[in-house]
Amino acid sequence: MLDERMRNILQQMPKAELHIHIEGSLEPELIFALAQRNGVSLNYATVEELRRAYAFTDLQSFLDIYYAGASVLLEEQDFYDMTAAYLARAHADNVRHAEIFFDPQTHTARGVPFETVINGIWRACQDGPVSATLIMCFLRHLSEDEAIATLEESLPFRDKFIGVGLDSSERGHPPAKFCRVYERARQLGLHLVAHAGEEGPPAYIETALDLLNVERIDHGVRCLEDPELTARLAREQVALTVCPLSNIKLRVFDRMDEHNLARLLDAGLVVTINSDDPAYFGGYMNDNFIATFEALPLGVEHARQLARNSFSAAFLEGEAKRGFLDQVDRFFQQHANTNTN
Repeated sequence: MLDERMRNILQQMPKAELHIHIEGSLEPELIFALAQRNGVSLNYATVEELRRAYAFTDLQSFLDIYYAGASVLLEEQDFYDMTAAYLARAHADNVRHAEIFFDPQTHTARGVPFETVINGIWRACQDGPVSATLIMCFLRHLSEDEAIATLEESLPFRDKFIGVGLDSSERGHPPAKFCRVYERARQLGLHLVAHAGEEGPPAYIETALDLLNVERIDHGVRCLEDPELTARLAREQVALTVCPLSNIKLRVFDRMDEHNLARLLDAGLVVTINSDDPAYFGGYMNDNFIATFEALPLGVEHARQLARNSFSAAFLEGEAKRGFLDQVDRFFQQHANTNTN
């Protein structure tokens, strides 16, 4: 068990979240409230019954219920309320900056206009208690032509998001499938990230770097299976947005004490801790930090490194980034001073 001092450090230290799917923050209580507001019928009689259904065996079984939950999102206010609820939780965990993934194709396929989706999420970010920006993700189980159509549809709202990502089921959908849409996004000046090396092999990480030219790898935990790739990630300081509780829930690792996060740090990789889909995977940011530090041989210096990594890897302008990093350094300096008095 963590001692009180370490727990307080993890809870109170400033941090950024770089891997959060906003639709994955939709708690059962809000799903039911929105279903009632919008006249959507659910296959679950109660909040408790829905929460009990959150028993996943793999990524696909999670995605099935994830898309069912998203069916209650119909109006701009629904997207606003979902995002506002996440930002309040993030603020309570001392998240100072969040880069939020959203999946427009999940909603436009149901007839919800693109502008309804992005305007609701973006408006909540402007009103929220923490710095927040948006990354638009393409669903990799759909075609690249559909991704290109989504990118073109997004252009009138280009000022409301900073980058593109690639999510949904990894198996059978390699990064190479999306070269053209990523090249178009790069030409538009968007930041580029992609999920790779969670369920997919280390080769997916390599091709995401070489063919898609991504700046960050989302997940990436399977890189250690390839020593050359691991050395490259360390040398090029490519950040990994690791999601520990998600990895356990989806059986990437069976138990937290088997997670390779400490080994990733030991290999010199720019590791960050994130919550992924916190409503479904059992925890927000501080839950992920506490579960990881309880199970692995990690201490105060690792906490400081992870906090600094989260801001170093963020798509922030120089002055804003330096300001957040200074907050981290001041926090740990104050902690050190308090500890020696």
